[in-house]
Amino acid sequence: MIYYLYIILLYLLVLVGLNMWRAKKVKTQEDFMVAGRKLSPTVMVFTLICTWIGSGSFIAGAEFGFEAGWSALWLPAGAWFGILVIYFISGRIRKFGQYTIGDILEARYNKWARLFGSIAVIISFTAIVSYQFRAGGYILNIVTGDKISVGVGQLLAAGFVILFTALAGMIAVAYTDVSNGIVIVLATIIAVPFLLSFVGGWAALPDKLPAEHFALVNAQFGERPLLKALGFFFSTFLLLLGVQSMYQKFYSARDAKAAKQSVLMWIVGVVIVETAVIALAVVGRAAFPSLERHDTVILHAAAYGLPMIVGVLLLAAACAVVVSTGNNYLLSPATTVMRDIYQRFINPKASQRRMVILSKIVVLVLGVVAFILAMYLTSVLEMAFFAYTIYGVAITPALIGAFLWKRANTAGGLTSIISGTVVALLLKNFGEPFGIPLIFPALVVSVGSFILVSLLTSPPREEQLKPFMD
Repeated sequence: MIYYLYIILLYLLVLVGLNMWRAKKVKTQEDFMVAGRKLSPTVMVFTLICTWIGSGSFIAGAEFGFEAGWSALWLPAGAWFGILVIYFISGRIRKFGQYTIGDILEARYNKWARLFGSIAVIISFTAIVSYQFRAGGYILNIVTGDKISVGVGQLLAAGFVILFTALAGMIAVAYTDVSNGIVIVLATIIAVPFLLSFVGGWAALPDKLPAEHFALVNAQFGERPLLKALGFFFSTFLLLLGVQSMYQKFYSARDAKAAKQSVLMWIVGVVIVETAVIALAVVGRAAFPSLERHDTVILHAAAYGLPMIVGVLLLAAACAVVVSTGNNYLLSPATTVMRDIYQRFINPKASQRRMVILSKIVVLVLGVVAFILAMYLTSVLEMAFFAYTIYGVAITPALIGAFLWKRANTAGGLTSIISGTVVALLLKNFGEPFGIPLIFPALVVSVGSFILVSLLTSPPREEQLKPFMD
């Protein structure tokens, strides 16, 4: 088992070396935040895959698959449909050509929409980073045979991701995502047939799994299982449509054509990988039915249910997921703090050098906050669902409406952002009414207020519409 650790450490050291080489090219704010706007379609495809495939898939998705079986596909399926929608506006996103979704919200609505949107981004993305650190702790704990505790593993994972992100920003993130993306795609595809062979093939699964694991909607979802399934679907659907890390990648593309081309292969890669991840979790349940920590089933399968070469490759993919997603979701809120708060409200004339230095400091601070959150995590799946929901209901309606609805105005956009955030936070703290997943009442309030207030107040000015509808 110790050999697994050595190989994984070697892989991480190679990534560090590439990162340090790329760090020399970071001279400006544009280099750090959007990779100088030079990414090709090939680089875009893999960095988009790595943006989406994270511990939310390998850990939260694995936990869901272990407990619910094939109906766990409701969780990733929302993103697949979200990518289809994104295809039609990806070119417009790149033409807008800024740094954050705050730039979109202010241009379409006003500066307060930028500010409140920024708060939602920082809260949700810092939560997402926290469970990347937890996943890193699980990996190190398993590959060392409990010699490194989950807590110490979290600390080491956090230190690595924070340092990696702070060194070179988007330039490092995007180009290391190419190697990480290749490893993730290959590992998940190759591992499925080997793990199936370990349990006796497809024919053996019905005898080893509960009958509910083959249902379209698992009854274990609760008193309203279909609503729960749809809640998972819409949480990922809305997150994907509005996730700032994705917009930041489109801003980094060399042109609008490259951005649109990358979306087609992105959806293929995401469907393949996420289906394989759920398959690994379901088959892993058959292989290790008494596993205590359900969210580590894929890691456990890699260490104890696969041939060494395949297991190492899958563990390397898990590490790649932690590193790439941690980088993406740590860089994004740091960019938000610097671009949407510091540069917009505190120091608009900050020099390029100051922006780069302070961006690195903000990465460090947010990384520490995420690490503290990771120490108190009880369920990665629960944290992922909350982070997806608050972001999806607070940001996505106003953001997508900016591109698709001419009548959307400042009052409607601002009301939607604030009401979505407040309702999601209240329901998180006081419980779900009548067992209805919190995403539905929060989404109804957010979208309803967006439409109603926009229609009851003055339409937007022509200069607000031109960059989005041209």
